[in-house]
Amino acid sequence: MPKLKIRWPWHKLEKGQGFFVPCLDTEALRVEGLDKALEARIFNAQCIVCIKNGRIGLWFYRKPPSNPERSSASSGPSV
Repeated sequence: MPKLKIRWPWHKLEKGQGFFVPCLDTEALRVEGLDKALEARIFNAQCIVCIKNGRIGLWFYRKPPSNPERSSASSGPSV
């Protein structure tokens, strides 16, 4: 079976964003997708198996920042 040519949009994603790729062989695509993320120097890439619009596939995403920026109102010390 010939391999599909997938355009991996890793270089366009910011932290907290992701994309869905429909597939049947989720394990093979998971390995390929995360390898492509490493090639694009994306070290916080993750993926999960999910169903979107009735199709099984993988949701690839970049982990959101662990420490979201505080709002300016709460940035001062409490007295």
